[in-house]
Amino acid sequence: MAVRDIRYFGDPVLMSRADPVTRFDRNLEALISDLLDTVKPDGRAGLAAPQIGVGLRAFSYDVPTEDGRLTGYVINPEIVELSEETQDDGEGCLSVPGLWYPTVRAQEAVVRGVDLRNEPVVVRGTGLLARCLQHETDHLDGKLYLSRLTPELRRKALRAARESEWFWAS
Repeated sequence: MAVRDIRYFGDPVLMSRADPVTRFDRNLEALISDLLDTVKPDGRAGLAAPQIGVGLRAFSYDVPTEDGRLTGYVINPEIVELSEETQDDGEGCLSVPGLWYPTVRAQEAVVRGVDLRNEPVVVRGTGLLARCLQHETDHLDGKLYLSRLTPELRRKALRAARESEWFWAS
């Protein structure tokens, strides 16, 4: 339907826990369509509804794979499994543009939720997809990846965010 504007760090919608989806109607179909359209541009891997100003538990993903791209969405996602093995790769966020910091995440993740018909969905991921599943679920819990940084890196990132042109100040 539409590529929506991204909300930036400092916007209250990003700091609040998103509400569970309870109505499976045309409005939800439009939201999922917008999430899928908005995650498509190059350089994007995942997008949570709060990042476009909607406080509902839904996200989309569009992750490169060896065979092309893996694209989808999950409504009311919950992480049900994380591996003990971790990855400490650079991570960024559309809501904190231009900033990348090493962030520890589980190497493998499993998310359970539902689709537009309220039918069960399970997404299993490793590497970048696992990182994406964890990152987007964090958004739905009102957390940005910055909260997972070491204290020193978090201070550096917050300073850089405050000095950026995009920083949303109330």
